[in-house]
Amino acid sequence: MAYGSTSAPPPQKKKPRQQTQKKLTPLTKEQNKKLQEHKQHHTPKHMAMMRRLMRQGSSFSQAHKMAQKSVGK
Repeated sequence: MAYGSTSAPPPQKKKPRQQTQKKLTPLTKEQNKKLQEHKQHHTPKHMAMMRRLMRQGSSFSQAHKMAQKSVGK
């Protein structure tokens, strides 16, 4: 492009983003037992999110806090 040109530079091609998802591991017996007790006080949406987060590696309390923030009780 010449100096003083009024045309815009050609657009840059963006590289496609690679999605890196953590492998989901099955929940342990202890985790399932704790979730069953917890289930009495929370909505199915809250519980589904907690299960997903815990399978991704979050602890029970971390998953609970994130679920509370995003979907509520």
